[in-house]
Amino acid sequence: MKKSLFSNFKLIFGISRRFASADRTSRSSVTSRLSVIGLCFGVMTLIVVLSVMNGFQMSFIDAILETQSYHIQVEDLAEDDDKLIAHCMESKLVRAFTPFYQAQTLMCSVPESAAGLSKSAVFESPAVIRGISPEVWYDDEGFRKEIMVVSGRFDLSDDGGIILGNQLAHNLKVRVGDKVNLFVLSGSSDVELFSAQRIFTVKGIFATGYQEINSSLCFINMVDAGVYFGKDAKRTWGIKLSNTSYVDREIRELKELLAESGAKISSWKEYNKSFYGALRIEKNILLLVVCLIFVVVAINIYNAMRRLVYERQREIAILTALGARTKSIQGIFITRGFYTGLLGSCAGLLLGILISLNTNAVFNGASKIVYFLQYIFTAIFDHQNLMYISENSTYSIYANIPARIFKGEVFMVFMFGVISPLAACYFASKNVLKSTLAEVLHNE
Repeated sequence: MKKSLFSNFKLIFGISRRFASADRTSRSSVTSRLSVIGLCFGVMTLIVVLSVMNGFQMSFIDAILETQSYHIQVEDLAEDDDKLIAHCMESKLVRAFTPFYQAQTLMCSVPESAAGLSKSAVFESPAVIRGISPEVWYDDEGFRKEIMVVSGRFDLSDDGGIILGNQLAHNLKVRVGDKVNLFVLSGSSDVELFSAQRIFTVKGIFATGYQEINSSLCFINMVDAGVYFGKDAKRTWGIKLSNTSYVDREIRELKELLAESGAKISSWKEYNKSFYGALRIEKNILLLVVCLIFVVVAINIYNAMRRLVYERQREIAILTALGARTKSIQGIFITRGFYTGLLGSCAGLLLGILISLNTNAVFNGASKIVYFLQYIFTAIFDHQNLMYISENSTYSIYANIPARIFKGEVFMVFMFGVISPLAACYFASKNVLKSTLAEVLHNE
């Protein structure tokens, strides 16, 4: 049984190769080659677009996770700090964990001297102020990687120091060494809502890959947070994992561990639900648009295969007369579709990965080529405006986005490239025995 099955497959592959070699000059052959090229560029384009989009989105997500939201936050933890600390120390999934306080404030700049200054010299800006341990900068590698200090130092060892985002500092018109006041501050019942005495000295200014953080987030040490946020200020624990796919698993373990404490445990997706949802919608729509390439290629393959079936009516009728089954004859054309899909997808896979790993060189090269062509055409047809020709800065922006390749998405694109021509060939060859042997011989 196995031998006959193997012989049947061998016969189908052999006839399919013969058909392919005999069709090198026919119209169906030209369409088949164009289909391979279309699949190649479709797979390549989809892999590159997804990789660049992943890099673009993950640059925002990493900035949010590492500096603001963490992977998991544990709130309202009454007396089980020791349990949580012991669990985080022992767990191989936990990469970093730290407590922090957080409040909202309306911050304003403090003039060096009140005399001779108009009211407009004081600048205000809303902000989220977070009290953290000074050791976070040294212990949390992910935090240190995402926070780029553009001025001063990230040093919260002394009381009364504050670290501002660069856009927040710009809004307040302050620099390192200047003073700011937490004029309005949220907190517990013992905190004054308005005060002109909460003065902090700017120790450093930072920037991240997410502009909203740069314009709204600032840091003080936990001692100052305990003083100014009130005695009932809630301490939150932020936990970072080595792999985001284990968030749900870690949350289940923490809920079992802290079940008696009544702690509130949330994932980063809950804190950034609207932002994360917007990124997913953007990616899905882009994926749908690019997938139309495969639809067009599949239609071309379908038409090419129907033409091939028509051109091979004589051979099909002869094979039927010799005892070949319908499924075996149909398998000949499906095998050709498999060759087309495999060849185009493999070539597109290699090109897509190669370009994704070298997006910097690709976009910079494309920028220089476009600039050269624009320069040549302007020099020939509009020489007087030659001085205004320059490289497009948009290419440099894309070149600086680190593309990220996700294995699951690449595999999905590859399989879609293989399956789409298979499906097209299957439906095109369903009526493979439409003409009988007598009709074929009569036409001959």
